[in-house]
Amino acid sequence: MGKIKVTFPDGAVKEFEKGITTEAIAKTISTSLAKKAVAGSFNDQLIDYQQELVEDGELKIITKDSSEGLQVLWQTGAILLASALSELYPEMHFGEGNVTEHGFYFDTDNVDGQIAETEFEKISQKMKEYVKANKTIEYKNLSEKEALAAVDGDPYRMELVKEIAEKNDGHVAVHILENFVDVSRGAKLASTKGVKIFQLLSVAGAYWKGVSSNPMLQRVYGTSFFKQKDLDAELKRRQEARERDHRVIGNDLDLFFVDPKVGAGLPYWMPKGATIRRTIERYIIDKEVSRGYEHVYTPVLANLDLYKQSGHWDHYREDMFPPMDMGDGEMLELRPMNCPSHIQIYNRHIRSYRDLPLRIAELGMMHRYEKSGALTGLSRVREMTLNDGHTFVTPDQIEEEFKQTLQLMVSVYKDFDITDYRFRLSYRDPNNTHKYFDDDEMWEKSQKMLKAAMDDLDLDYYEAEGEAAFYGPKLDVQTKTALGGEETLSTIQLDFLLPEKFDLHYIGADGEEHRPVMIHRGIVSTMERFTAYLTEIYKGAFPTWLAPQQVTIIPVKNDLHLQYCEQLRDRLVASNVRVNIDARNEKMGYKVRQAQVNKIPYILVVGDKEVAEDGVAVRRYGQANSKEVSTSEFVSEILADIASYSRNE
Repeated sequence: MGKIKVTFPDGAVKEFEKGITTEAIAKTISTSLAKKAVAGSFNDQLIDYQQELVEDGELKIITKDSSEGLQVLWQTGAILLASALSELYPEMHFGEGNVTEHGFYFDTDNVDGQIAETEFEKISQKMKEYVKANKTIEYKNLSEKEALAAVDGDPYRMELVKEIAEKNDGHVAVHILENFVDVSRGAKLASTKGVKIFQLLSVAGAYWKGVSSNPMLQRVYGTSFFKQKDLDAELKRRQEARERDHRVIGNDLDLFFVDPKVGAGLPYWMPKGATIRRTIERYIIDKEVSRGYEHVYTPVLANLDLYKQSGHWDHYREDMFPPMDMGDGEMLELRPMNCPSHIQIYNRHIRSYRDLPLRIAELGMMHRYEKSGALTGLSRVREMTLNDGHTFVTPDQIEEEFKQTLQLMVSVYKDFDITDYRFRLSYRDPNNTHKYFDDDEMWEKSQKMLKAAMDDLDLDYYEAEGEAAFYGPKLDVQTKTALGGEETLSTIQLDFLLPEKFDLHYIGADGEEHRPVMIHRGIVSTMERFTAYLTEIYKGAFPTWLAPQQVTIIPVKNDLHLQYCEQLRDRLVASNVRVNIDARNEKMGYKVRQAQVNKIPYILVVGDKEVAEDGVAVRRYGQANSKEVSTSEFVSEILADIASYSRNE
């Protein structure tokens, strides 16, 4: 039958009979390894434990305690779910099954109607029957004709079969569990017994292949683990995620909403949400102006030629809305980026080296052509306002400006109590350079310069290829979200390209024209994403300085105490404190509980004693007891709280 050479992670090379499996190889190493192993990674591709090896290659044996092992378990959970569904709902069609960051899913199309979560118990019971029976999961390599016959007229799987066959010389790898034939990618366990610990989670809509013009399918989510304690931890994490979900909190606290009649990804900011946003906007503008930035306003529309000149049309077109034909040859585009607009401001006047660094900033509205399936509350929208800034510097000013921008970032993070972040140097992908501006010398120079600046600042960072902007490398600040994920909150990007494309100049000390360098930076991302991030971090309990309503005043009896409450309110409003009086005809205990539910930082209760002594009974959010202080003491306390950005220092 012939021999193949297998290279192991430690560099050792062994010869085996052609057709040997990962399982057989594991047994030659040790019995304990064979028991823990669930799959193989052959030439960096996950393969089934019983899949035959027919060529030379590098093999890594995948065990249960690895992240790859969990991926294999989740792929098996997906086919287990689909097989159970196919038996329970014979008319159901199936799209793709795959894994997520925390589990698995399968896309379905049920002729008789969507599955309700109340049916999960019935579906889980069928899955458990398969697990108990230890059903074999068979791996086969079929011809296109055989695979089409196997999926038995399912339109979605037939489409997948044809696509896979076209890419693989007419062959299609499938997994078979009972009567279900799965053409989704991914290695599976050899049998169902490994999926003992699982839970179905939720259902959601998902366009076929993520394209909004395709049919809407129903995505059924689940998760599974090798140990019960890991499943328990995951369910606890999901509960925490639900409690912190900014969409849920935003609805409960009436911060924002999205109306499908208007359009997905186009949020409406309600008064409370608008107050939070306005507070952030005023804060960041004041902060930037104090650091030498000049704030501007620029149009949300621009001639398409501007984005062709900048390169956005060539490199970013799929994320831009279609141009608007004005009928006279003029094509207008909703801007996806603010940088070309700020370049026009730079170009408005002749610049001298004495003018640099020139720092231009704007809360600039932008539009992105996001697919419906990718939109999420405020964190992923089609219309957004970016805290954007561009600095034009001489080459010898780069490091100092880079340092000052980082110091500004760190100062802002301190005020918002953001502590869990790390720095990422983002480079272009050297193996996929066609995505980026074609100038090897520029990329080498700018990447080295950015790295040198970080080293000079003695900051820890990690490097990531393929994460750069199309025009240059960047420093990304990666923050931990409240839900355990990671996202880019701030960025600093070096750009030698756009000054070249727009022929920017400054007059140097020698009287000659020189080319500036452009530094793009965003400190707090978009107003939408930053508000979503803060909502989840704070769990809706915003610190006093950010809270949409900072104080609620509750009179014990309106007829006796309301006038005093109104005087107190006016005094606080005069000091720019956001306050209301709850004079509803409800019991005081109910009004106190409602204020706690609405997460208002300060509750002031006013009765006979408070009126007589010019005082208030103060109760902080989250505290069970109140304290009695004079009105002057309270005013001083809350103003100090606001002035310190609610930090306990």
